[in-house]
Amino acid sequence: MRILGINALFHDPAAALVIDGRTVAAAEEERFSRRKHGKRPLPFSAWELPEQAAAWCLKRAGLRPQDLDAVAYSFDPRLARPAGEMGLDDPWDHLRLTYAREAPGFLKASLPGLDPEIVRFVPHHMAHAASGAFAAEDAGTSSVLVLDGRGERASHLAARRVHDRLEALYAQDLPHSLGLVYEELTDHLGFLRSSDEFKVMALASHGRPRMLPELRRYVHPTGDGGFRATGVPWAELCPRRRPDEAWTQDHADVAASAQAVLEETLLDLARWLHGQTHDRLLTLAGGVALNCVANSRIAREGPFDRVWVQPAAGDAGTALGGALLLAAGGGDDPDPMAGADLGRDWSDSELGAWLKTAAVPFDRPADIAGTVAEALADNAIVAWFQGRSEFGPRALGHRSLLAHPGHAGNLERLNDVKGREQFRPVAPMVLADRAAEIFDGVVPSPYMLFVHDVAPEWRERIPAVVHVDGTARIQTVDRRSEPLVARMLTEFERRTGLPVVVNTSLNTAGRPMVDDPRDALECFGSSPVDLLAIGPYAVRRGDFFRSDDTDDAAR
Repeated sequence: MRILGINALFHDPAAALVIDGRTVAAAEEERFSRRKHGKRPLPFSAWELPEQAAAWCLKRAGLRPQDLDAVAYSFDPRLARPAGEMGLDDPWDHLRLTYAREAPGFLKASLPGLDPEIVRFVPHHMAHAASGAFAAEDAGTSSVLVLDGRGERASHLAARRVHDRLEALYAQDLPHSLGLVYEELTDHLGFLRSSDEFKVMALASHGRPRMLPELRRYVHPTGDGGFRATGVPWAELCPRRRPDEAWTQDHADVAASAQAVLEETLLDLARWLHGQTHDRLLTLAGGVALNCVANSRIAREGPFDRVWVQPAAGDAGTALGGALLLAAGGGDDPDPMAGADLGRDWSDSELGAWLKTAAVPFDRPADIAGTVAEALADNAIVAWFQGRSEFGPRALGHRSLLAHPGHAGNLERLNDVKGREQFRPVAPMVLADRAAEIFDGVVPSPYMLFVHDVAPEWRERIPAVVHVDGTARIQTVDRRSEPLVARMLTEFERRTGLPVVVNTSLNTAGRPMVDDPRDALECFGSSPVDLLAIGPYAVRRGDFFRSDDTDDAAR
C-alpha cells in the first residue's frame, strides 16, 4: 500500500510517505516555508496543510496524488467534543473542528488528482502511539505511552502493540494535561508557548524543586493509569517573567519543581502500564516525550528493560504514525525506522551547482571529514550539511553546527552565534563504542533523547558540553549507519585526544533548522561560522570575505 500521512491541525504540520510498510520520506512543513513550527497552534490556522512537504514526499517516490491508496489525517473530528465541555477555555475551538471535518476537500485542492474518499481520519493519540510502536526496532510486542497537550478529547494514551494491532488501555480525559500544564509554565516564564518548552527543562537544572509540595496539590497521578493536572496558580508560586526580563532564582526553582512533578507522574504511569502488560520494551511519543530528562528517569527508575523514543515525538510524528497505523491495518508489516534522516538531499553535482550560482569561493578537499576535524581542532565553528535532513527537532549529524568541546567558552560562543539564552546547553556527539567510558546512561542513544551523567574525570576535558548539573544530552554515532560522521569524529580524536564533538542544530534563534543549500548559505553568510562543509565541498569564511574585498577593489 502507498499511504501518505498528514499532520496539520495543531502545530508542526508534516507529511510522511509509507510504501508497503517502509518509510520512504518524512518532512516538516517548516523546513520548506521557513516558519518555525510551520504555524502557530491556533484554531484560525488549523486549515493550513503541509502542502510543500506532502508534494515533496510524493516527488521523492515518483508518485502522483492519484497513485495513493490512502491518506492518513492524524485527528478524528468524530471523536472530539466542544472545548467548553472538556473544561478548556477556547471559544474558537469550533473552527478547528470544522477545518478538520473539511480536511479531505482541502487535501484534494492542495494535491490535484487526489480522491478525497481515500482520506482516513486517524485518532490523534493512536497516530502518536503508532509512531513509536511501529517504528521502534524489535517491537513485535511493546507498551506505548503517549503524552502531549491535547488530542480530540484526551491528553494521554496508554496502549500496547501486539504485532500488527494497537490496543488502547487507558486515556486521560481533558482538561487534565501534563503537556498543557508545562505549556502554561512556559508562557508564565516569558517563553513562547507550544514552542519553547525545552527552555523550561534547561532552566530547571539551575533551580531547586522547593515548590514541589505545593505543585503536587494540582499535579499528581491517581494510581489507576491516569493523573490530575490542571489549575496550577503559577502567579502565586513566582512572579510572571516578561520575555525581555532576566530570569531569577524563583523562576529557576519553579521550573525545577514542575520538572520534578512531571517526572514523578510519568514514572507512576509507566509503572501502571508495565503492571498491565509486563512487556520489556516501552516506546514513548507525544510532545512530552521530547523531555529528555524525564525520559532518562523513566529508563533509569522505571520497570521496563528498554525505552525507545520516537525522534519526531511531537505532532510532526503523527504524520508518520498515522501512515504506519493504516499500513499495519492493511496487511503491510511496518519496517522499523532505520534513522531520522528522512528528508531532502542533493547530489554532489547539484550542490556544486548551487555554490557556483551563489558565486562563493569553495574547494573540494580530498576528505571533507578530515578537513572538518582539522578546523575543529583549531577551534573553528563548522556548519555541517550532509545527506538527508532530519525528521524531528534534533540535529543528528546532517544539519549541525559543530565545535571543539574542550574549550569552555565555546558554549557561550555557540549561543551567541545562534542568538540563544546562555543558560541553554549544547550536546556532544560520540562514537557509540566509546560512549560508555565517558557517559553514564542509555546507550546507544542515536536520537539525543536522554541525558547522561558525565564521568567526573571527563568533565574538565569536555567542559563545553557539560550542563550545570553535570549531565549531557548525547548523540551516539554508529560507524555503519553514519560512516562520514564517524570518520570526522575519529580524525578529531586523532588530533586532540577527545572522542567527542559539540553538536547543535544548524539554525539561528527563531528560525527552523537549515534544510536546503540556500538555507545553508544564508545561515553561513549571516552568522560567524568559520567553515561550511556542504557535501564534499568546503566554503571558508576567510576566502569568502577576501573574495568580496578583491571584487570591491576591482570595481
